[in-house]
Amino acid sequence: MTIALEHHAPQAFVDPYAADPADPAWPPAAAGQDTDHLLPPPNPSERLSTLIDPRDQHRLALHAALTAAGIPPRPEDRDAIDQLSALPSGINTTLQRWLHHTTSR
Repeated sequence: MTIALEHHAPQAFVDPYAADPADPAWPPAAAGQDTDHLLPPPNPSERLSTLIDPRDQHRLALHAALTAAGIPPRPEDRDAIDQLSALPSGINTTLQRWLHHTTSR
């Protein structure tokens, strides 16, 4: 059994991804127009002056230290990390140093 497909176009198969090498892929740029440029470097005076709460800084640092130590925090660890982040900066720094020491061995 054969099925004959009838096409009214002169080509039996049209490849929508086929490109004609004679046609340019992109239209040419206007004369004198440089469309390829790098973004300017950031201007420090335009930065937002939003400070991160120390507790949030501690939490981010603890997440990073745990992950670097090969102990990626799990969702159920969130309460413990929040409690540890509330401790004073000196204790948080000590915790990070201990975790860093375990990874340097």
